[in-house]
Amino acid sequence: MTTMKKVLGIYGAGSDHWVGDGFPVRNLFPSNGVNAEINPFLMLDYAGPSHFEPSKRTHGVGQHPHRGFETVTIAYQGSVSHRDSAGNSGTIYPGDVQWMTAASGVVHEEMHAQEFAEKGGTFEMIQLWVNLPKAAKMSAPRYQGITKEQIPTVTLGSGGQARIIAGELDGVSGPAKTFTPINVFDLRLKAGFATKLSLPDGHNAAVILLKGDVALNGSEALQGEARIATLSAEGEGILLEPKEDSTLLVLSGEPIDEPVASYGPFVMNTQEELVQAFQDYKSGQMGHLS
Repeated sequence: MTTMKKVLGIYGAGSDHWVGDGFPVRNLFPSNGVNAEINPFLMLDYAGPSHFEPSKRTHGVGQHPHRGFETVTIAYQGSVSHRDSAGNSGTIYPGDVQWMTAASGVVHEEMHAQEFAEKGGTFEMIQLWVNLPKAAKMSAPRYQGITKEQIPTVTLGSGGQARIIAGELDGVSGPAKTFTPINVFDLRLKAGFATKLSLPDGHNAAVILLKGDVALNGSEALQGEARIATLSAEGEGILLEPKEDSTLLVLSGEPIDEPVASYGPFVMNTQEELVQAFQDYKSGQMGHLS
């Protein structure tokens, strides 16, 4: 008999703020105090849904550095264009994913795509930060532009679907290449159709609700918008019972049992490494955007 992961806590956004002038976000961790129980994931911002009027200029976040982790941007509505000092660039549209490994360091910018800026519309994205183990923090940067056509779908019972962005579910693997074992599943559940979602024993895990109303393990209620339920590492899944049509993101990952030292755009293992990251950025070793 499968043992379900326990619900450790349910939280709303810990902060509500703008990132640059293009991303009005609700931060679901770590601003609400959720840290260790979601390791190896570092941060999650839920941007929107927000309406932007047509504009002659693009909104977003200008060039800034990162080192020591990965940024994962999942597009639900709207579009974002990326370029970085490692020579990578791309635009993601609804259903697409941008997976950038900063590793030893890059400078990048994230802006509304020109077409979206000119037409305006509803903007909705998630950005997730994923930690890297010490052995990979100073590896070469990498960029994965993943289109919706590349992301396989698993049918959940008779009333839902899971897009497998990273990891594996029911023998189906996602396209994202990762440094440690993690799962990133984009779920759409229909009201009244329960499903048991398999998650590895020993993985820290969380269920993020973008919108809807879902009972977890038959009792805990996850409802509204921008909510997160953290789950125990022990157990092999979670029972999801949607009371209304719901959109969720499910994360699980093998914990990285190493020290974490972070400040702003850098996540390393020691304070000395953080100081070195700032020095390297200021001296131009992470490159520039022309």
